[in-house]
Amino acid sequence: PSRRAARQLVRHGHFLVNGRKVDIPSYLLKPGDVVSVREKSKKLDIIHEMLKKRGRVKELPWLQLNKAHLEGKLLAIPSREEIPVTFDESLIVEFYSR
Repeated sequence: PSRRAARQLVRHGHFLVNGRKVDIPSYLLKPGDVVSVREKSKKLDIIHEMLKKRGRVKELPWLQLNKAHLEGKLLAIPSREEIPVTFDESLIVEFYSR
């Protein structure tokens, strides 16, 4: 889904961090944190659609995925260079510096 849709899924409490429900999209993860889909949310169509579309996700060195259990573990905080950026950061900085 889009970032907006992903934020809404978090806000509606469909995800757990270390087994506890999290509904704050800006929640900061720490290395070692495990993010999983809540048991009752695993049946949602949007979750299954996302898995179909993202079936061939590139492996990231700082993230360990377990697709069978719909969970991932943050192994380390990625550097800026390791994050796949789909926008021009300089344009955002320029916009807010006015």
